[in-house]
Amino acid sequence: MFFKRLRSRIKKDIRVIFERDPAARSVIEVVCCYSGLHAIWLHRISHGLYLKGWVLIPRMISNLGRFLTGIEIHPGATIGEGLFIDHGTGIVIGETAELGRNVTLYQGVTLGGTGKEKGKRHPTIGNNVVVASGAKVLGSFTVGDHAKIGAGSVVLKAVPAYATVVGIPGRVVVMHGKRVGEPVYTDEMMKLLDNDVDSDEMVEEQDVDLNHDELPDPVRDLMLEMSQRLEKMEGRIKELEKELEEKNA
Repeated sequence: MFFKRLRSRIKKDIRVIFERDPAARSVIEVVCCYSGLHAIWLHRISHGLYLKGWVLIPRMISNLGRFLTGIEIHPGATIGEGLFIDHGTGIVIGETAELGRNVTLYQGVTLGGTGKEKGKRHPTIGNNVVVASGAKVLGSFTVGDHAKIGAGSVVLKAVPAYATVVGIPGRVVVMHGKRVGEPVYTDEMMKLLDNDVDSDEMVEEQDVDLNHDELPDPVRDLMLEMSQRLEKMEGRIKELEKELEEKNA
């Protein structure tokens, strides 16, 4: 039973990479070359030992993973199935962070705290959430299911489900984003699946909106509105000057 579950978990780890990374070409490439996958596997070992009450060895495994992959995941962090770490260099996941199913993290993401508070001090990330490059999610709050965090954002408070957050500090600018298309599987990937994957599970994995580049720009919108108002004011001033000249003529 244990080995059957382990085999299923490994297959899912590989499958989600093919679903979310168009650069993936073969299973052997994914297994050998994807540092995010290696970091997840090392974390599972350290997390298992951490739950048994061990401290030093799990931290040593975590440090080894950071040295090998550039990704630091504390052994105490809770990570759900279907996590995809793209590239991953610079990612930090804190001790009390909790990640739901089918989360996607890009390079430079921090799921951290805001100080020296005790207890739950790191964020809880819902299912099917995408956190883009360089984003910082800091504090003990929840990011709702299907939310998107824009690149470079600093999120300091709770994010509702299906929301898109951008800026510093992060603010909600869009609700209910567009969905991505269906992934294309290679023949080798289909052999790996062996037709034993539940269809509902695959639908859930694919319900991840990766279009984190298609985000609104509230600062640009504000500048544009100010520019339009200035043009309107200048036009009105010219009209008043012309009326004044006509009266004095």
